Amino acid sequence: MPSGTGHSDGACLPSSDQSGMNRRQFLRTTSTGVAAGLVSAAGLRADETAGGALSTGVEVLHPYGRIPLSFVIDDSTCLVNMGHFCTPQFAECYPDRAEYRKPWKQWPREIPDAFVREFGEWCAQHGVRGKYSIVPYPACTGWLDRELPGWSKRELEDSLKLVRELMVPNWDIHPEMITHTRVIDLKTGRPFAAINPATMENSYPQQTMSADQLAEYLAYALRILKNCGLPCEGVTTPGGFGNRVKSELSLAVQQAVTDVFAVEIPHYFKYVKAEAGDLTDPVMENYSRSADGHVSLTMNVPAGTGDWFGGWQGDTASDPDRYATEDASAGRMVELIQRGQPAVMLCHWPGMYSNGTREGFRSFQRIVTSLQQRFSEQTRWMKLSEMARYQAARQLTTVASADGGFRISAPFSCPGFTIRISSARLSMLPVLRHKGDTAAFRAVPQFSQLSAGTLFQADDSVTLCFDLPVGESTLTLARA
Repeated sequence: MPSGTGHSDGACLPSSDQSGMNRRQFLRTTSTGVAAGLVSAAGLRADETAGGALSTGVEVLHPYGRIPLSFVIDDSTCLVNMGHFCTPQFAECYPDRAEYRKPWKQWPREIPDAFVREFGEWCAQHGVRGKYSIVPYPACTGWLDRELPGWSKRELEDSLKLVRELMVPNWDIHPEMITHTRVIDLKTGRPFAAINPATMENSYPQQTMSADQLAEYLAYALRILKNCGLPCEGVTTPGGFGNRVKSELSLAVQQAVTDVFAVEIPHYFKYVKAEAGDLTDPVMENYSRSADGHVSLTMNVPAGTGDWFGGWQGDTASDPDRYATEDASAGRMVELIQRGQPAVMLCHWPGMYSNGTREGFRSFQRIVTSLQQRFSEQTRWMKLSEMARYQAARQLTTVASADGGFRISAPFSCPGFTIRISSARLSMLPVLRHKGDTAAFRAVPQFSQLSAGTLFQADDSVTLCFDLPVGESTLTLARA
C-alpha cells in the first residue's frame, strides 16, 4: 500500500502524500559487501540490556543458537483482494498519481481460500512462520465479524475458519488498522465524508494525537478480530499510519493490545530496515517496571527487506534474487544471515497471488528452498511474537555468578533460551532448578543439534539451551 516507513535511525520516510514514493518504490537491495564467514549466533553484552545484566563471560545467543527468519505478509484479509478494492479509493484521494490509474477493474476481486490453503500448507511443510494481516473492514467492503457483501455468510465463516485452523498455528494475526483505506469515525462506524490525506489510514493522523486516542482506534480494530475468534499479540500499521506520532503510537500499541487480548509482550510491525548496515533486531520501547516487579513494554519488530515480489497491487514481476539468489550466495536475506542478524522478509498478499498467476508465490517458494539448502542448520523460522518475546527476555534477564553456577532472574518465560559461557569445561552435566523442579541437560555432538534441555561443549566454552522459566532459577555447573 502507499506508505512511508521507518529506517535504521528510527526516523520515518515521508508518507506517500508528501513524497510520491511508497515503501516498495523507495527501498533498494543491499546485497554487496557480504561478510565471508557465517555468524551462527550473535551475542548481547551486559551493557546492552535494559533491565537485566549478564555475568562476565556469559552471552545470550539467538534462540536455539539459530538466526531467526520470518515472513511478514501485509494487505491480507479474508477473500477480498485489497489491490482491486483499494486502488479506486486511493485514486479518489490522489487522482493525479499514475499508480492509481491502473486497470484495477481487470484484476480479480477475490483471493480465494484455495490459494490460502495452498500457501499455508506449503509453508507448514517447510517450517515457514511469520505474520499474516487480517484487515477487519477491508477497504470498507464489509465487517469480518458480521458480513462481507459479495460473499455468502458461509463463505466468510469458512474463510475465517481456515485462518484459525491453518494460519494461526504458524502465523501471528495482525489487524492492519480498520480498513487500510478510509479512516473510520469510531462514533458512527462509518468513514468520514471528506476524502483527503487526513481521512486515509495510510497517512493518519495529520496532527498531534495522544496515545489514548490512538489506542482507541487500534482497539476498535482488535476487537473485530477478537469477535472473529482470531488471537492477536500485535498490530501492523498501514503505510505511513502514525508517522507523525511515533512515540505515541508505540505506547498506544501497548495499551490496546494489552487491553483487548491481555497480551504479556505486545508488538507491532511498521518499520523496514533494508539498507546495508541496518540492524534488524526487535527494539524494546516504553519499558517500565512497577514497584511490585511488573514489566510493561512494547516490542517493535522490523522487516529487513523491501517488497520485491508482485507489489501491493499484484501486477508487477517479482525479483527473487534480491532476497536470495538460487544458490543463496547473495541477496538481502543472505546478507543478514551471514551477519548473524534476524532476517525478516516482506511482501504484500496480492503480490503472492499475482492476480491469479501465482508468480509471486513461486518466487517465494524458490527463495525458501534456496535458503534451506544452504542455511537450514543455522536458521530457524519464527513468528514475530516469538522474536519479540525472545528479545525481551534477552534484554531483561539477569544471569549472575553464584557458587557453582549462576542465578537467573527472568521477568518472562521464553522457549529455547540459549547462553554461551566462555572458559567453561564441565566435569558433569549441569542442572537447572526452578521452584523445586529440576532439569538436567544432555550433551549433543554438534552445535546445530541444540534444543531445549541440551548443551554443546566446545574447546573454550559451553552453550546451553533451555526453556527459560519466569522468576528465579539456578543453574549449577560442575567445572572440570
